Amino acid sequence: MTIAIPNDARAEVWIEAGFAELARSGPEGVRVEVLAKNLGVTKGGFYRRFRDRAALLDAMLASWSTGRIAAIEAQTSLDGITARERLRALIKLYSERMNTDAMAIELAIRQWARTDERAAAAAASVDAARLKNVGQLYRATGLPAEEADAQAFLFYSFIFGQSLLFLERGPRRRAQLVAKSAGKLVEDET
Repeated sequence: MTIAIPNDARAEVWIEAGFAELARSGPEGVRVEVLAKNLGVTKGGFYRRFRDRAALLDAMLASWSTGRIAAIEAQTSLDGITARERLRALIKLYSERMNTDAMAIELAIRQWARTDERAAAAAASVDAARLKNVGQLYRATGLPAEEADAQAFLFYSFIFGQSLLFLERGPRRRAQLVAKSAGKLVEDET
């Protein structure tokens, strides 16, 4: 599914407002009237950029999936470091600093994907890119393809799962658990 993102800086403002509302109230909350009010503009500006609400939702999905895929491709680039070092850096990136806005959008899109084929296709394309790129890192450590793919699956299960857990022992305990788990995900073969 290829959806064109409007090539208009002002369209991006509507898309960003759509993401904020999506994170707050789900796809049913992404309504032209609500976004116009939140932006302090009239609905007319919306219709100069988008045919209708469905076009905005499509543009949001395209923007999100394109952005997430570009991010994982950049984040998995070796750039002179080993695959294990890159994997450790990824774990650190996703576990030490929580981007609550991005996580809220991610969760909202995944919830939306449960009932909407377009959202499901966008989430599937992002997941495929994430698993492919991290799988390539595991292959670069010397793992056979099937094991690398399984490790990539565990890696993302950990990355997203740990961000959803509330630990009663606080941030220090969380950091210790993440470090210990990361060690298991990026063990040197001995």
